[in-house]
Amino acid sequence: MSTKETTEKTAVKPRVARAKAKAPVTPKKDVIQKLRIRVRAYEHKILDASVKQIMDTALRFDATILGPIPLPTEIKKYTVNRSAFVYKNAREQFEMRVHKRLIDIMNPNAKIIESLTNLSLPSGVNIDVKMM
Repeated sequence: MSTKETTEKTAVKPRVARAKAKAPVTPKKDVIQKLRIRVRAYEHKILDASVKQIMDTALRFDATILGPIPLPTEIKKYTVNRSAFVYKNAREQFEMRVHKRLIDIMNPNAKIIESLTNLSLPSGVNIDVKMM
């Protein structure tokens, strides 16, 4: 075998970029909208009562509801010295717990949104509403 024959056998063929066949584009039939409601409070009893009130309001207008989904409780801990000078090892610890719930309302209509905006909830309950 000559060197010319061996180089022809071991020569690497260059790759040719090929266009990938794409799937035919189908139009979206149903666009699913979500109204995502995040409810936060320091006391879980008040939080659960307000979530129940939100769900009752949404169910009154025949809405599809996912939830309430309990999210992890956010715990903030603070350590404070009891004394200023000599008794440095004497300390107090305080914590704040923030309880959270998540509610998704699928395909909300105008009546549901209007009734949720007119809803009066107890003080200390924070609500974040997003349209997705």
